[in-house]
Formats: sequence, C-alpha cells, structure tokens
Amino acid sequence: MSTSAPPEITVLYFAAASTATGLTVERVPLPSGEPLPLTSLADLLVSRHPKTNLDKVLLSSQWSVDADMVDEPEKVVLKGGEEVAVICPVSGG
Repeated sequence: MSTSAPPEITVLYFAAASTATGLTVERVPLPSGEPLPLTSLADLLVSRHPKTNLDKVLLSSQWSVDADMVDEPEKVVLKGGEEVAVICPVSGG
C-alpha cells in the first residue's frame, strides 16, 4: 500500500515577508491534501510562522500565483503545484 505525499505549493517571500519568516522560499503542503482557497493561505502561513509579524505583513501584501498578479483572491483555489508569491508594498524614494 503506497501513500502519496499531499499536494503542496511553493511560497516565495519577498521584502518584509522574507524578513518576517527568515525564508525566501517554502514548500507548504495543503492541509488535508484538499484544495485551499487563496483567501485561507494567509492564516495557514501565519500558523506556520507564529510569533512573527507575518500577519501584519500579509494584511498589506498582494498575491501572485504562477507569476500572475491576483486581483480577486476570493476566486482563486490552490490545488497543489502552484508557485505563490507574497508581494509586499515597497516604498520608493
């Protein structure tokens, strides 16, 4: 009897998100191996990185899925295999 690994996504952290997590990339299994609404990803990532300010960073960040900016996160469901980037606001000078 073989068990397959749960589907997972690759999360890319930039700027403040990278500083908060100490990572630039992380492979994240989907909970219960089920599709995950993009709107639930922030809570999942915060639960993986407790005692950081990642929750505050994600409040002002946008998402990119497979190199496409997401305008309507409520319409995106992650099934596994996607590359999701946390795009933090940057200040210019």
